[in-house]
Amino acid sequence: MKFKIATLLVLSILITSCKEEPTVKKEIIQTPEFTNKGHELVSKMLEKVGNYKALRSKKDVVYTYTYQTPDGKTDISTEKYIFDAELSYGKYEKHERTLSELEGTIEQSFDGKEFWLKQNGNIVNDSIALKRVAFNRPTNFYWFTMFQKLMDKGVSYEYLGEEILNQTPYEVVKVSFNFGDSKPTDIYQLYINKKTTLVDQFLFTVADFGAMDTPNLMTLEYEDVDGMLFPTKRKYKKSTWKAAVSDDPWITVDWSNITFNNDLERSEFEK
Repeated sequence: MKFKIATLLVLSILITSCKEEPTVKKEIIQTPEFTNKGHELVSKMLEKVGNYKALRSKKDVVYTYTYQTPDGKTDISTEKYIFDAELSYGKYEKHERTLSELEGTIEQSFDGKEFWLKQNGNIVNDSIALKRVAFNRPTNFYWFTMFQKLMDKGVSYEYLGEEILNQTPYEVVKVSFNFGDSKPTDIYQLYINKKTTLVDQFLFTVADFGAMDTPNLMTLEYEDVDGMLFPTKRKYKKSTWKAAVSDDPWITVDWSNITFNNDLERSEFEK
């Protein structure tokens, strides 16, 4: 009996010791898979400005959009987006270049199913005007989320090498899109600053208007808003694919008064 008691005592000590031994958890670190160097550079750029997960965590945005052409014609709208559903609304108090034939305040929206337009609170069903809305709403949303959406499925990257512009070294990446349809899509050529990893400027086409041969060059100035970097000051004009701009004056686009997490409701985007 003494032997059995001693044996049980030893076993009890061993079991207790095993229970008290700390468990070591091994953290598995997954290395991102990149299709090429261009893809990797775009990913590193997003580490600097903030990825789409960070943007979606902010739920929604309200900001003032100001667009001015060289002849002084100006659009000023209050833009509202819900990121998760990609809902887009714009209320234009000034619209000298967008549907300028409509007097008074105009509202445009994409409610998740359809585009709609109002003039002074009344629904407008003109097909030509609605085509403009169908271009403006996704375009304005896309420009605001452009960098984050460069990691979407269907995006292709081509590393074009290094280039020095105005004594600044850049990594140049061509971005194209394949969403499974036959219509032409835009092409972007990003100039990623080697020191900051930010896109200082980029070339872009406008496929919806058939402008695929001659790109525009857009330059960017960033602002830190709620922990993310946004290119809130932009200007662009015609260029060559070597980033040699024309002598034309610049078109300017500014985003101001940016606020996130505004508790926007889907009903605000509906007719």
